[in-house]
Formats: sequence, C-alpha cells, structure tokens
Amino acid sequence: MNESELQASKGIGFDALVKQIRQIDEQARRDTARAVNLGLTLRNWSIGFYIDQYELKGEDRSKYGDELYRRLAEGLGALGVKSCDRRQLYRYRDFFQTYPQIVGSLSPQFAALMPPTTESVAETAHPQKVGAVPPQLSMPPDRLLNSLSYSHLEQLVAIDDSLKRTFYEVECVRGGWSVRELKRQIGSLYFERSALSKDKEALAKHVQTMAESNEPSLVLRDPVVFEFLGVRPQDTMLETDLEHALLDKLEPFLLELGRGFCFEARQKRIVIGGEYFYVDLVFYHRILKCHVLVELKTEPFTHENLGQLNTYLNWYAENERSDDDNPPVGILLCTNKNDALVKYAVAGMDNQLFVSRYQVALPDKNQIEAFIESELKASRDQL
Repeated sequence: MNESELQASKGIGFDALVKQIRQIDEQARRDTARAVNLGLTLRNWSIGFYIDQYELKGEDRSKYGDELYRRLAEGLGALGVKSCDRRQLYRYRDFFQTYPQIVGSLSPQFAALMPPTTESVAETAHPQKVGAVPPQLSMPPDRLLNSLSYSHLEQLVAIDDSLKRTFYEVECVRGGWSVRELKRQIGSLYFERSALSKDKEALAKHVQTMAESNEPSLVLRDPVVFEFLGVRPQDTMLETDLEHALLDKLEPFLLELGRGFCFEARQKRIVIGGEYFYVDLVFYHRILKCHVLVELKTEPFTHENLGQLNTYLNWYAENERSDDDNPPVGILLCTNKNDALVKYAVAGMDNQLFVSRYQVALPDKNQIEAFIESELKASRDQL
C-alpha cells in the first residue's frame, strides 16, 4: 500500500484537506495560465502568418499599399476583434517572421485554419531572421510555447540579433522569469555583461538567484492577456486593494466639487515606445479647457512618481491636446501611514491668466489632503 492509499484508509485530517485544496487551486491556475497564453500565442502567430502571406502575394495587395495595416485594424475593430490595432498587427507579422518554426507546433484547431502549404512556406520564410543561430543552439518551438507567454515572446522579437535573442530565450526559460524580469535583464545588458565576464557561470547563477519568477497570477493579469480576453483593465490591473479603494472614492469626490471636472477614463491605457502605461484617472476640465490627469501612489512622494506623471502629461500634450486646449494638468497624490502629500504638476504653463484661473478652479490642496487622510484611514480599516 503506497502513502496516498494509506492516508485514504485512515481518512483525511483538516490540515491535509486545506493543503490538498490549495494544491488543486495552484494546479488549476497553472493550467489555466498555460492554456490562455498558448491560445493567445498561436492566435497572434497565425494572424502574423496571414498578414505576411498577403503582403507577399495577396491578389489585391497593391490596392492598399502603405494603408494596409490601418485599414486592416479598422476592419477588425469594426467586427469587435480585440488586440488588433495597427501597431499590434505589425508585431504579429514580426512574430511570425522571427519564429516561423512554430508552424510545427500548431494545435490541431489552429492547423485546420491554415492553408495546406503553410509548413513549407514557414520553413522558407525570411531565413535571414532565423539562420544566424545553428539549429543545435535554437530553442525547440514546443519548449518556447510551453515555457513563455506571448508577452515574453514579444520582448524577444524586438531583439534583432539572433544570438542575443537565443541567449535570452535560454536564460528566461531556465530561470522561469516573469516578463518584467526579462525586460529588466535586457535593459541591464545581461547578454553584453555575460560576453565580457570571465566567470560566466558565476554571473548566471547570481542573475538567476536574484530573478523574479513567473507566477500564474502574474500571467493571468498581464495587460496583453486581459485585453485579449475582453476583461476591463480596472478589474485586472496590478494595483493594490488599497489603491483601488481610494480611487473608488476619489473619482466621485473630484466630480462632486463641481468646479468643471468631466470624467473621461479610469486606468486610461497609453502606449509609449511600444510599452503600455496606465493613468489612474483622466478628467477634462471645461473651465480650464484642459485634461487633468490624476495619479495615486500609496507610498511617500518620490521624484520617480513626479517623473512618471510628467511623462504622461507630455504624452497627452502631444497626442490628445486639441488646438484650442490649454496644456494638461497633473495631480499627484502620494500617501503613507501618517500623512498625505499633494503635488500639482503644471506642464509648461506661461499664460498668467490661465495660471490664475487654474489656482481658483482646481481643488484646494488642504481639501484634498484632508480627504485622502480620511479615506486612507477608512480604507485601511476595511481591508
């Protein structure tokens, strides 16, 4: 009689029951995360394949020319197809061109959607993108699909050097890195540092020891995943419960002040340099005639917080500001256990009349500070 049969014959204790249910929950989350990401990855690869083939030999491709991606994004958007804006369609094509070998790992469901010549076309497509690394060094496509999410692969596709990309594939799979960790290692020039290091194994061991691992909860809350699933960003953003509770109260508080605030968005997604960022609250102020961006941080004020908000303000000034709008205004709310620090960020305002109106129309700093302190205490008592 093995151990599990022996335990079953004796009955299960309460502690064992808790442990077993936890194991079931963890396994289910892992399986769900793996299934969602595999489906998303194969879907995006297949889209990239068809776009690539259309560009090469579509019968009416000359009709669209440079407008192909814009027109395609509009057509798919009208049909309710998610995650297919112009930028993303380019990425899907690049994904296929970088990893054509995935064709051999398509599930039967996706394979059935491909033309009969898919495998031969994929094997010969864009050899300059896959030929720089010897086959024995390449990561098997099955291993890539089962170990990395589409968000991982999107980061890898952006690496032009095939050897460098393979290096990060191997290290990422070996260490079970999160997407954030992969981005951090690329940004810290791990590949270049490894090439210069005399003791490469020691460096690799140090990096893997310090690396952030990928957890199912992180995978399922990936912005790329929740957009694909059609889930609202405010339901899935990686924010703390405390921040959510404060934002729930802050939005109506600002609207109730009655000084011209018109609500536009919460967790407004913007794309800067191919990366997604989210502005906590966005209003349009009808008196000031400008956007007002609100960022809430459940931490003491830092220059990084102000720099982040200033980046959002600059993006809004360039991409969302109309000709007759004033520069956008940012309100940064930083909290800690005992106080609330309110910072107003004004981007490039040299119009004295506007500044005077701005000082009158926006909420009083002391009023916001008192509100934040009160709600912070109430929220902590509830959580």
